[in-house]
Amino acid sequence: MKTIHCFLLALLFSATTAAQPVYETRDDDGPVFSDLPSEGSREMVLPPIDASSPLPAATVQPAAAAVAVPYQALSISEPESGGTVHSNTGQIPVRVSITPALRAAQGDVLVVSLDKTALPTTRSTLQFDVSAAEWQLAAVDSVEHQLQVSVIALSGKVLITSAPVRFYVHRASQLTPARRE
Repeated sequence: MKTIHCFLLALLFSATTAAQPVYETRDDDGPVFSDLPSEGSREMVLPPIDASSPLPAATVQPAAAAVAVPYQALSISEPESGGTVHSNTGQIPVRVSITPALRAAQGDVLVVSLDKTALPTTRSTLQFDVSAAEWQLAAVDSVEHQLQVSVIALSGKVLITSAPVRFYVHRASQLTPARRE
């Protein structure tokens, strides 16, 4: 559409200039064109406009393929950063927030890393549990742990990664007697 507008504007300009004389003068930078005669100018003879010649075909640009909006934000809201999780088995609840929504239909999945080890199970929901088996596979022998989530495309490309969340796991112990009140 823009090409047609430019062409019509050029056609209008050409038709207007064809109806009036055009004068050319030369200076140090080259030719100067004007519709008013000046000292040393010469009138140019322009060929007539052939209005019967067909217009050049407008170049139609193919519509750009729908480009997926990249993910803008990914964060872990549970467990809380600096928070404590009570679990004897290692099963811990995880809640993730993402903007825009996870494109699971296109094959995007969540990959969870626990203590810098990627868990084998991918997720396509924003609320899930790290299983006891996954905990045994990846968790380091410490009270403090780190959780991080990435969105991975079907191609295997990492699209976005959350900031790591550090949290503490409290396990009941027989070494510490229960309080009785």
